[in-house]
Amino acid sequence: MEIEPFDMIVLGAGSGGLAAAIRAGRHGARVALLDDGVIGGTCVNVGCVPKKAMWYAAQMADGLGLARDYGFKDVGDSPLDWPAFIGRRQAYIDRIHAGYRKTLADTHVHMIAARGELIAPDRVTTGTRTLTAPHIVIATGARPRRLDTPGFGLGMVSDGFFDLRECPRRTAIVGGGYIAVELAGLLRALGGGVTLYVRHRLMGGFDEPMAYALGEHMVAHGIDINYRCQIQDVRRDGAQLWLTCDKGDQPGPYDALIWAVGREPNSSGIGLEDLGVDRDAEGHIVVDRYQDTCVPGIHAIGDVTQAKALTPVAVQAGRCLADRLFRGNADAHVDPDYIPSVVFSHPPLATVGLTEAEARQTHGDAVTVYHGSFLPMQFALAGRSERSLIRMVCAGPDERVVGLHMLGVEADEIMQGFAVALRLGARKKDFDATVAIHPTSSEELVLLNARTA
Repeated sequence: MEIEPFDMIVLGAGSGGLAAAIRAGRHGARVALLDDGVIGGTCVNVGCVPKKAMWYAAQMADGLGLARDYGFKDVGDSPLDWPAFIGRRQAYIDRIHAGYRKTLADTHVHMIAARGELIAPDRVTTGTRTLTAPHIVIATGARPRRLDTPGFGLGMVSDGFFDLRECPRRTAIVGGGYIAVELAGLLRALGGGVTLYVRHRLMGGFDEPMAYALGEHMVAHGIDINYRCQIQDVRRDGAQLWLTCDKGDQPGPYDALIWAVGREPNSSGIGLEDLGVDRDAEGHIVVDRYQDTCVPGIHAIGDVTQAKALTPVAVQAGRCLADRLFRGNADAHVDPDYIPSVVFSHPPLATVGLTEAEARQTHGDAVTVYHGSFLPMQFALAGRSERSLIRMVCAGPDERVVGLHMLGVEADEIMQGFAVALRLGARKKDFDATVAIHPTSSEELVLLNARTA
């Protein structure tokens, strides 16, 4: 069998793999990109993009009620036409696919619709073809975790959510992370009843007071959050589902069940074991700051590694790796500090930097937290009481801002610019000296006065 030579081989055509392949191609490298699935991976097809589309639809549903509160008389209560909206959603995704294919062609990246497996540190096989390159990039992403709970298959994982063609009347969601919270919020906004079964606390790893506040908002929006029931099995009775809890309760009936119990890296069955590539206990590939594994020539990026499972992190890692390998930028790497993220809940939760607990672990008593609570004008005008919250975590005598957290309407769009400020070392007094834009929600971040030691 003829061995085909390349400068770089990328396994996985998700966001990170595409970013690495395209950037390397633009630097003149001969690149092979292998994937037997749909181009774009999780984010484009069953993640960020379709989820955000559904979130926009849910925001529109919320907006109908707000319009009535403002005095618009002819605003009806008609539900979302799911099939029509899904057609629009898919058309948008199809345009992304077309854009990727054009860019790959323009950068002369060889797209191979096949699954690749490493058979040597510099060699990959598809079963019918053998490719070689001095650099192989593992960008195979992650998948929803599945449990051995009896009746697990009667529900769906997050991927299956996007196959829905109508809003279930009653849905049970198992999990307390960002996927569970996001799906619960949008299903409720679109008219469904939702019960969230949480094992420990909501949004573990996020600033704790903000996570609790988000839970209160969700309950106020009609979402039932159950912290006491651990699901032991699921059974079907006709078209409906019933659960069995460890406390003996049997909640139900539900029309749909969604498991959102974490994700697992796609690192097995691709030859890493035989080559001695280190992985952690959960299967994530261990890499250094330059995305290098313990085996020279083998690199890894994105959710298959221990990095934050965020599309922009995978994209930046892929581009930095290509810049280092083919442009001579020897120190190109992703800085793990001050990575902003947003939970597209109702309302959204935005964060960058350290939580208060993390700051106190690092800086001890030299931590000051400023906090604020305000009623956005758009809600005040409607006679509503949904308040937004802000927490600013500062460290040291100069009160450098090391963490910023916001829960409330428009938090998702506000946080990006402030993330730049934190990365540049902004202090509390820099925020104080900044003139506010009035009347906006963003001005509240430069008007904080309340503090806790």
